[in-house]
Amino acid sequence: MGAEVLDLRLTTGIRVPCLVHGDADAKPLLLLHAWGESRRSFDRVVPLLTDFRVYAPDLRGQGDAEKPELGYSLAEQADDAAAILDALDVQTAFVLGSSSGGYVAQQLAIRYPDRVAALVLVGSPLSLRGRTAFADEVATLEDPVDEDWVRSSLAWFPLLHAIPVWFIEDRVRDGVRMPAHAWKRILDGLRTATPPTESGTILAPTLILWGAHDSVLPRRHQEALAARIPGAVLKVYPGVGHLVLWECPDQVAADATAFLSSLG
Repeated sequence: MGAEVLDLRLTTGIRVPCLVHGDADAKPLLLLHAWGESRRSFDRVVPLLTDFRVYAPDLRGQGDAEKPELGYSLAEQADDAAAILDALDVQTAFVLGSSSGGYVAQQLAIRYPDRVAALVLVGSPLSLRGRTAFADEVATLEDPVDEDWVRSSLAWFPLLHAIPVWFIEDRVRDGVRMPAHAWKRILDGLRTATPPTESGTILAPTLILWGAHDSVLPRRHQEALAARIPGAVLKVYPGVGHLVLWECPDQVAADATAFLSSLG
């Protein structure tokens, strides 16, 4: 059960790296990382997802992916995700999205329903339309993006659990590697999009994982998100903030595995 990083040329016009981990015969699971992060934000989760063939790409503008000036609308981000599946020759996959990666996953499920066998949404928004949080700060960014700013931006999401120092430093490096235009345009794409569940109905079986102390996404929004997705299951983690993936990767892996395996 080895791991390798593939260099994918997408039909949407960019190149992205994609970590591949697990048995070739196992069911495919696509991981979509949050804004400002990279595939490496799943480093503590991937080794635990032993039941799946895991694909964890860097998304446009982030990590080691190409960083063009354009292509950052929510619809285009979902197009990239579908193109990643095409480049991997994967017709249908389970999809797990963390934070805004879960927003992209929702859009993927609306735009390409045949590609998504099931969803796991980890601290994922119901709506980001018009949200001004962070936008004023991000609008002032210039290249090169300042490491101190990236480090201070982590305080937007208070952590209630101890996180390994190496993991935090990796996320700082993710942020510094992003050009200012990617920071701005990804956020603009998220903020200006029609929320996916307002543009269609997600039919894929869905598990929603949410931290009870999330200061960014209120519980009523998570309950509304679950209500809009037929049969969706909402699981609340007590004593956890917005960054569910960072705070309890073991639990995320266990709950995702149990849910996806139950689908047969």
